[in-house]
Amino acid sequence: MAFARKLFTDEAERLLDLSEAGAQTRFSGPEGPVKSRRMLHFQIASTLLLILLCSGCGGSSSTAPAPPPMPPPESATFDLVIVASGFINPLDVQQPNDDSGRLFVVEQAGHIQVIQSDGTRTASPFLDVSSKTGFTSGGETGLLGLAFHPMYLQNRRFFVNYTRNVAGQLQSVIAGFTASSTDPNFADASTENILFTVNQPFSNHNGGGLAFGKDGFLYIGLGDGGGAGDPECNGQNLNVLLGKMLRIDVDSPHPPGANYAIPSTNPFVGQNARGEIWLYGLRNPFRFSFDTGNGNLWIGDVGQNAHEEVDMVTQQQAGANMGWNLREGTYPFSTACTQTGAALTDPVFDYDRSQGDETVIGGHVYHGRKMPALAGNYVFGDFISGRVWSLRQNGQMWERSDVTTTARGDVAAIGRDVSGELYIARYSTGVVARIHQTGQP
Repeated sequence: MAFARKLFTDEAERLLDLSEAGAQTRFSGPEGPVKSRRMLHFQIASTLLLILLCSGCGGSSSTAPAPPPMPPPESATFDLVIVASGFINPLDVQQPNDDSGRLFVVEQAGHIQVIQSDGTRTASPFLDVSSKTGFTSGGETGLLGLAFHPMYLQNRRFFVNYTRNVAGQLQSVIAGFTASSTDPNFADASTENILFTVNQPFSNHNGGGLAFGKDGFLYIGLGDGGGAGDPECNGQNLNVLLGKMLRIDVDSPHPPGANYAIPSTNPFVGQNARGEIWLYGLRNPFRFSFDTGNGNLWIGDVGQNAHEEVDMVTQQQAGANMGWNLREGTYPFSTACTQTGAALTDPVFDYDRSQGDETVIGGHVYHGRKMPALAGNYVFGDFISGRVWSLRQNGQMWERSDVTTTARGDVAAIGRDVSGELYIARYSTGVVARIHQTGQP
């Protein structure tokens, strides 16, 4: 199924009841039931009685038997706290490191809206690109992603990913803008600096995510160009930008005729390949992020027919082949394209669609303070089912647990503020909500 039919429509199976879904993972089964308090008290009392009865038995003196182990704590529960509502098809939530506490919400139709630190919304958009020549929105096109420069407080620069149609050719546009020096809630669209454009052969699988790594470089996720099964074999072609994770330098001097520089440490610099490429073999990396702790890159790569995948890549794995379209997740998919390179990099987790899930939405590794039960977990979701999960590593395995759920066709992005707290951009309901652990602030 093409991603356009999944990401922005209601055609999906019914959600399973979460009580049936449990904390399932393909590596381990559902967690067993917690013992009742009455049974626990009975067991403790029985053990104490046994100790008392045996205290006068013969034999040499020794230390008393260890008390029975305490039962595991009950699983934490989570809900969603509405931060603001009334957005039209929100696709992303970002926050600059500028001490303002504002959240910026990307709307597909070309607007970036501002939620003030007190929860109120500004009357006018921060940025409006809807009047840009050829701007197109709908399906999998539109204003798709936003990233603030790490030095935004000083330089007021930010970057977006949007689509346009010029003379019948659909293009992805990666552009930078500068916010006003007098009005922090406004960025003039005329400050646009287009870094580059990429021609799209089909209207789907455009990617959309942008993020700065700990290295200060801008990473850009581009899909394979669309069409079922990557018919142009873009994922395995190192001479095109489609189906790739790119890494560029937006701060250093750039060559004549270019609006960015290519880091000399990129894995394919000097080879018969595009130097911008950081990873390849991706189908549609719509949402991705960096772990603020160790710098690892996490990608939600949307599947084709049967499997969704979550990738985790260290900086040392630059140049990795993520496998598309040779395989979907860890499962063989096609032999129509020639493999590039000798090895494929496994996802850390993949899941099938048997429970109504069809479109993975990459999230973040949680390092905030308000949800201690999720500390160090990767939190991600699925657009079609509206479910949100966490991934926790247990030895060599990754275990998935339920966090919360939304309406189907609703989880378009999981955003993060500078404190590490997580927010959901709810596409169908127009809400931005914070993920909240019950009993915590």
